[in-house]
Amino acid sequence: MERPPPHLTMQFSLFPPPPLDTRADAALAARRPPHVFIGTSSWTFPGWKGLVYPGAPTMDELVAHGLETYARHPLFSTVGIDRSYYAPLSSQELAAYARQLPPGFRCVMKVWSRVCSYVDPRTRAPNPDFLNVKLFRDEVLTPAASTFKEHLGPLLFQLLPLSRSELLAPQLFVAKLERFLAELPRGFQYAIELRNAEWMTPGYFGALTRYGVAHVFNHWERMPTLGEQLAREHAFTAPFAVCRLLLPQGVGYEEAREAFAPFDRIQARDDAMRADVLRLVEATARARRQLWIVVNNKAEGSSPLTVRALLERMAPLTGA
Repeated sequence: MERPPPHLTMQFSLFPPPPLDTRADAALAARRPPHVFIGTSSWTFPGWKGLVYPGAPTMDELVAHGLETYARHPLFSTVGIDRSYYAPLSSQELAAYARQLPPGFRCVMKVWSRVCSYVDPRTRAPNPDFLNVKLFRDEVLTPAASTFKEHLGPLLFQLLPLSRSELLAPQLFVAKLERFLAELPRGFQYAIELRNAEWMTPGYFGALTRYGVAHVFNHWERMPTLGEQLAREHAFTAPFAVCRLLLPQGVGYEEAREAFAPFDRIQARDDAMRADVLRLVEATARARRQLWIVVNNKAEGSSPLTVRALLERMAPLTGA
């Protein structure tokens, strides 16, 4: 068996974890703090057989019907839609998702990368459509509002990470961001996820606050820790907050994917990250804000198991 890279701190086991017990999970989910919505980033992982899915579904089956099973699992109260980052989803595609979801089940949907990338990710040439409100409205928001509004949670703008030579000066970025936020249609939840800490300035938080747009607290390889982001003054900028658990610090996407596949067990338990999430849960409760938490397999090895571990930590907070 191929071992993960040696510099990663692994809780590696030759034995699979016990299957998730849906009865126990239902009891655990009943103790989820009411302001918290938690789930995984996407759902199409055959390695989750016995954890989320009965039997041994294929990738094609999960793409076609997996969302329906996922959304009825007691652990999950939201899900990330990542596919929309790579190309806009049509109203027909979103309607097909909606038919699989129970009433009121809302999703954290990524915005098309064309709107979120300051440079073209392949050529690194300047992208003229960065923060283009008309493109966002026509290609992303209109289809979502027409057939998916009941299930639409935060719309997430994941900004492309940039090298130092590509970065706009922070004040120029804030000015561009503020013009964009001022023109966004009202009545929807929006969230900005930075991948460059240089842009995480007081001016950035001020612009988000003025327009009620959330900062995304992200656990990602080159960003400050969740705790450090939470310590920033005025980090809560909207009536809700979003947290995304993505990658261990200093570990690349491909490296983590190769180490953790097929995502059926915890392999890099991160107690510091879990403690920071609990602090964020407590802080948003005190501030009377919703909190959306989306977990990637590459945070610890298996996002359903990370969700379960986080809910176990949250349960005492409800006093139930």
